[in-house]
Amino acid sequence: MLGIFRLIMKSPRVSSKHILLVEDDPGALESIKLLLHIDRHIVTEANNGREALDRLAEQRFDLVILDYFMPGMRGDELAVALKAIAPGLPILMITAYLEKLGDADKPVDAVLAKPFAVDELRQTVAKLLGAIC
Repeated sequence: MLGIFRLIMKSPRVSSKHILLVEDDPGALESIKLLLHIDRHIVTEANNGREALDRLAEQRFDLVILDYFMPGMRGDELAVALKAIAPGLPILMITAYLEKLGDADKPVDAVLAKPFAVDELRQTVAKLLGAIC
């Protein structure tokens, strides 16, 4: 219980935002979603690029967090499609394959390498949302 309290207390000051989380790994999805919920964000899930595009057609998001390697559509391909629909939408890509990405492969606003520290994710989310850190 004390660990959860520390996570809440170390959170950057940011108002609740609606975040689309696109991740095909159930463990990673649940972990990231838990952290975002602790930080009082509303999280909508998608397991792949097609689902993410469907969610974006249904509602508005303040941020998209997506994985790079997913079935059907890679994260960079999804990011291009998302930016075509909503050019100002910030996108955070998370990948275990950072070394394989060139600048042309990153049509996103920020990239985090897996594994990442909780504070690193928090600070990046806060920066992309324009929060006070």
